[in-house]
Amino acid sequence: MTWRETRLGWIVDTLVPQRDKPDPLDGPIPWVRIEDFTGQFISGSSSGQGVSQEQVRAMNLRVFPAGTVLCSCSCTMGATAIAATPLISNQTFIGLVPRKDVDSRYLAYLMQSSRERLQSQATGAIQQYLSQDDFRGLSVLIPDIDEQRRIADFLDTETARLDELATARRRQQPLLKERWRAEIRNELEGRGEGGTPSHAPWLARHPASWRPIRLRHLAHIQRGASPRPIDDPIYFDDDGTHAWVRISDVSASGKFLWGTDQTLSSLGKSHSVALQPGELFVSIAASVGKPVIAAIDCCIHDGFVAIRQPQASVDFLYYVLELGDCFNGLGKLGTQLNLNSDTIGSIVVALPPEREQAAIAHRLDRARESVDSMAGIIERQVGVLQERRQALITAAVTGRLDVTTARGGRL
Repeated sequence: MTWRETRLGWIVDTLVPQRDKPDPLDGPIPWVRIEDFTGQFISGSSSGQGVSQEQVRAMNLRVFPAGTVLCSCSCTMGATAIAATPLISNQTFIGLVPRKDVDSRYLAYLMQSSRERLQSQATGAIQQYLSQDDFRGLSVLIPDIDEQRRIADFLDTETARLDELATARRRQQPLLKERWRAEIRNELEGRGEGGTPSHAPWLARHPASWRPIRLRHLAHIQRGASPRPIDDPIYFDDDGTHAWVRISDVSASGKFLWGTDQTLSSLGKSHSVALQPGELFVSIAASVGKPVIAAIDCCIHDGFVAIRQPQASVDFLYYVLELGDCFNGLGKLGTQLNLNSDTIGSIVVALPPEREQAAIAHRLDRARESVDSMAGIIERQVGVLQERRQALITAAVTGRLDVTTARGGRL
């Protein structure tokens, strides 16, 4: 078997999409985006967008023929899919059309193995990008066409096996979340360890010693505020004393907020709502109903509501909001529907005695540690499978793995 080193531009033709986006997008030729990359092959647009033949002619659009390997050339490099039918895309991709004696599947795997190299060569201060010449100049190894097909067949089988294992692991994640919600619900309905039995849903019936009370009667409800215009650099300071909290910061946090990407200047702080460590707040826009406890000095914008100076355990109230049942009827969680201070204040909490609040929060903290540990194990297992997949592809397309003798993807 003979392998030869060559330049990518000598074994493929490159097609670069036009800059202008067609309008309208209601034609029969699929217009694809990165969101449509869901497997090895791509045959259409998940959003139903497409271009007409008239638009192709009028705008001189580049149509990727079937068999073209679409490869991302901006932001994240090396994401690939093979066109199963003629397609058109935006400038996120470059089209690699295999020449004679080049297998499309092998080419796709070859580009996946080159991700790190592609990423290291990308340039651009705001958005990284690779040019057509960058792709054409990429040095690659390639065997004869028969060996390419053997390698592609082997990788099709082995990557599918690894993907199936990773999918099975990911299916455990929503089950783990449901288990966690059940744990919280049991405690907040008085059915947890040491609690009084209650078999009714949220707030329908709870232990007699628990007092139903609205949040507005339990705490000061204060909406955040934003300096305007929010993108003015005068409101920000890398050495500022107060972190600037965005929805993405809260979404990425667990129970506590330990840091953010930005900090405010003194002027920015004066136009926002400052919180101290230990204060509880909740998102009321975008990812509605996500609570977090500040572990740092921070400021919140008007997409959050702070629950300040509560006459109850902050940890207990956190778990009430974390469960999310209290938002029923106020708005659908996880949508762009906005809540406000009044709706948050109207939430009714079944409040147990102070010592029981602390005991419930303590038990849930311990349970959360167990759930987080299991979630971490699942993430690491998926990560190992993904690393194994990438290593297998790289070994096969560089000749370090003889696929005719390999079994089960052993390197």
